[in-house]
Amino acid sequence: MNEDEFKGGARYIGGKVEKAVGDAVESRSWQVDGVVDQVAGGIQHGYGRARSILDDAIESAPELAEEARDRLKVAGERAADTAQKSGRIAAETVRDTPVLWAVAAAMGAYALAWFVHGRRA
Repeated sequence: MNEDEFKGGARYIGGKVEKAVGDAVESRSWQVDGVVDQVAGGIQHGYGRARSILDDAIESAPELAEEARDRLKVAGERAADTAQKSGRIAAETVRDTPVLWAVAAAMGAYALAWFVHGRRA
């Protein structure tokens, strides 16, 4: 709890008491002053609370950045492993059935050439 939270809470409670006294003695100025102090105290307390939350967030930012960096490193390692495994599998498949892949590559090249240079209606 910082100073603004404490002072704002105290001012809010003081305003409650002041308004209650104003209600008891039927003094309009005490009632108004009490409500003003309640509102001002609530705002000051809210400001102090927001400052506390922001200070906590700033304080924990380096830890969060380090955790994010570690997670990114692990994800990158997993992606590299997956790419290596997929590349090995593709190389083995091409090595095992070279004629099939040669025919597929030729068909792909023909389709691309037709798309680029062929006549279309």
